[in-house]
Amino acid sequence: MGGYSGASRSGSRSVSPGMRDLAHIAQSPIRQLLALTASRSDVISLAGGLPAPEAFDVRGIGEAFAHVLATDGAAALQYSPTEGNEVLRSIFAERSRARGLAASAGTVLVTSGAQQALTLLSMVLLEPRDVVVVEAPTYLAALQCFQIAGAHIIPVSSDSDGIDIESLTEVVARERPKMLYLVPTFANPTGRSVSDARRAAIAELADRFGFWIVEDDPYSELRYAGGPQAAVGSHEGADGRSIYCGSLSKVCAPGLRLGWMHGPAKVIAAASLVKQAMDLHTSTIDQAAAAHYLQHADVDQQIGNLRSMYQLRRDAMSAALHRLLPGTEWTEPRGGMFVWLRLGWGVNTTDLLPRAIDAGVAFVPGESFYATCPDTSTLRLSFTTYHPDLIDEGIARLSGVLNVAG
Repeated sequence: MGGYSGASRSGSRSVSPGMRDLAHIAQSPIRQLLALTASRSDVISLAGGLPAPEAFDVRGIGEAFAHVLATDGAAALQYSPTEGNEVLRSIFAERSRARGLAASAGTVLVTSGAQQALTLLSMVLLEPRDVVVVEAPTYLAALQCFQIAGAHIIPVSSDSDGIDIESLTEVVARERPKMLYLVPTFANPTGRSVSDARRAAIAELADRFGFWIVEDDPYSELRYAGGPQAAVGSHEGADGRSIYCGSLSKVCAPGLRLGWMHGPAKVIAAASLVKQAMDLHTSTIDQAAAAHYLQHADVDQQIGNLRSMYQLRRDAMSAALHRLLPGTEWTEPRGGMFVWLRLGWGVNTTDLLPRAIDAGVAFVPGESFYATCPDTSTLRLSFTTYHPDLIDEGIARLSGVLNVAG
């Protein structure tokens, strides 16, 4: 893609400007699957990690927008500070403190979703060829951010307790990374969580070797079993070396595109400067409405309803997998939105996907979530979008496809 085409400037032919070569950036099959399944009402898509639309508090959010427009509409429609709505920053700081972090409004930057926070951090913290360590597998869109930044991504193996500390220690001692990126609680794509002991060990390693911890945490409030875990950045040794990224997308509404980052003052200041050049600020009215909503709605009840709904759907998927796919290895997530499968007979899930869609079910092939050396027999399923009966039917369709392939 890079380079120029056509004649030189002195020639008679028009000149096409050069473009940056992005051929090495991983393509997201999820966006393609969403577009495809949106046009196919017969397909049960267990692919996209979409919140249940019937769970959105449309009335409550609508009332928040109406209140903001009625009471201070001119300000809500005006430009606003890059750092974000002061009330919303305080609310996000409080939500960060609930994870054990020493956050205040001044240590928070409002972003257009947590995805923008990852983009900003890639621009602020990374130079080309800097080493970024990730869990294998990990969130695809984070890999894309690091690839665009020109980073050298090194995966570290994981198990049911999250990233393997022995392997991580070996990698950071050898590679001296700039950053460790983690989704430590109900990870995308695996649904696993990093144990408390490993969180403490990660903080100690960051202190010893001097790398940044970027903690991506959109799912921790969607917990169906056990008690809450403190953020990795709350453990001894992580102070001044960790950045926490939060989001309203999974517990409120993804269409608001509201997230935040909390971290050291120098990182927040640098990210604010880059954000100013990027988009000036996140939508003023969305921030104001979200602040009003979070202050006046029963958000705890809303999240409790989500947990109850999603737990039933997780249980339906678990029961269907036990009954219909007994030969597979899969996670039993204690929260979040995802189940991670590894097929026992070595089927390439990317090759399998077209047949699955023909059979009326969609999933995300696992290889998309690996920086290197993908396990092509893996796949990700999401249980949040459909009622239990459709989840059961979706797994039945998938079972039929796998039985034919096997």
